Amino acid sequence: METRSAREIWGAALGELQIQVSKPNYRTWLEKTVGWNYRDNRFVVSVPNTFVAEYLDKNQRSLIEKTLINLTSSHNIQVTFQVDGRYKNLADARGGEWKIGASGFKSSYVFDSFIVGNCNRLAYAAAQGIVQNPGYSYNPLYIYGGVGLGKTHLLHAIGHLAQARHIQVIYVSAEQFTNEFVKAIRERTTDEFHNKYRNIGMLLIDDIHFISGKKQTVESFFHTFNALHNANHQIVITSDQPPKSIPLLDKRLRSRFEWGLIVKLQPPDFETRLAILQSKAKQREVNLAIDVLGFIAQQIQQNVRELEGALNRVVAYAKLFNASPTIELAAQALEDINSKEPGHTSTTSSLVIEAVADSFQLDAIDLKGSKRDKETTLARRAAMYLLRQETNCSLAQIGQKLGGRDPSAVTNACKRIVSDINHNPQLRHKILDIQKIINPQSKHWRH
Repeated sequence: METRSAREIWGAALGELQIQVSKPNYRTWLEKTVGWNYRDNRFVVSVPNTFVAEYLDKNQRSLIEKTLINLTSSHNIQVTFQVDGRYKNLADARGGEWKIGASGFKSSYVFDSFIVGNCNRLAYAAAQGIVQNPGYSYNPLYIYGGVGLGKTHLLHAIGHLAQARHIQVIYVSAEQFTNEFVKAIRERTTDEFHNKYRNIGMLLIDDIHFISGKKQTVESFFHTFNALHNANHQIVITSDQPPKSIPLLDKRLRSRFEWGLIVKLQPPDFETRLAILQSKAKQREVNLAIDVLGFIAQQIQQNVRELEGALNRVVAYAKLFNASPTIELAAQALEDINSKEPGHTSTTSSLVIEAVADSFQLDAIDLKGSKRDKETTLARRAAMYLLRQETNCSLAQIGQKLGGRDPSAVTNACKRIVSDINHNPQLRHKILDIQKIINPQSKHWRH
């Protein structure tokens, strides 16, 4: 009776949850769950494997408990996720080791924690797409970009999603692959090595450029690639550069890497960096004002890993001195980092305002005044944006310097000018020219 009741309640809950989460998330994490038991305000949900249990416990517990409370009119429900015994021997039934269990996917590297912006939207969509239709959508999927831009995060996220869909998957770095191959030759176990990598549903390989120039490893990987691809088994590859730019890469491999989809991860723009910092601060249960996060986002512009490190540094600095994390404190915490940033100079607000006024053929007083004609309004937005990008001024300070405007007006102006720049090449060049005047050492415009 209790089991049937739990099933009925969970069936209704799934109907609610299906509306509240995205379709891919529902299909991956919730579709194969069952209400198992409900007693004394404890609700047990049966899930197909431990990875689904861990994901739901960490990411969806609050939403699920709230949904169950509403459906049962209970004041409090505690939900637990239990692996259904029917799925425990799935790997044995498939006749081999379940590789995902030993692959060490990082629990925080899931799609939900990956902040999406213009810099990585295509790679994110492609990564999700291949798990829904592995081996057929884009095979191989080749993701490249600089250090700390999210390549490994996406590989782990693909791995989590693949294992939730019961796909046998191996994640390995190209260096690990090479070391295993060398060991297999030395110990005369190459058959076992080949069986391990050529009889799986998905291969995720990080930093493929490492095997360049290693003839025997390249030959082994070439045949592994062919075996998987011919069986329509998914291959995902990452590197710091596109196939054509990897020195000494075997031409046959280069050609095969170019069969599928090649996507590049770009350095994140300001809005994406800010969103990443907000997400990281929330994960750490740290309360930082938006202008402080914005200041940090200005300082670290090329690397997500360094961006997270800067946030950690500011938080640690505030704790060390038992002080509130203000912009001033953040500037102190990141002072030595800023001094090492290439092209970093101390820019005054007056220089920015004068440069903008000159470029738009206006007087600086116009930018600080109340004039609202189209040209003056655009120039004022540009000044706010550049003060935000090129100086250490807070939103409030920028507002004060440009006629006593409030911080929200500055934020809105910055958003508007970014949108205008993206759709207006002439304005984009104008802003770039102003930046060259403000900071002659800067080699390129970062948006």
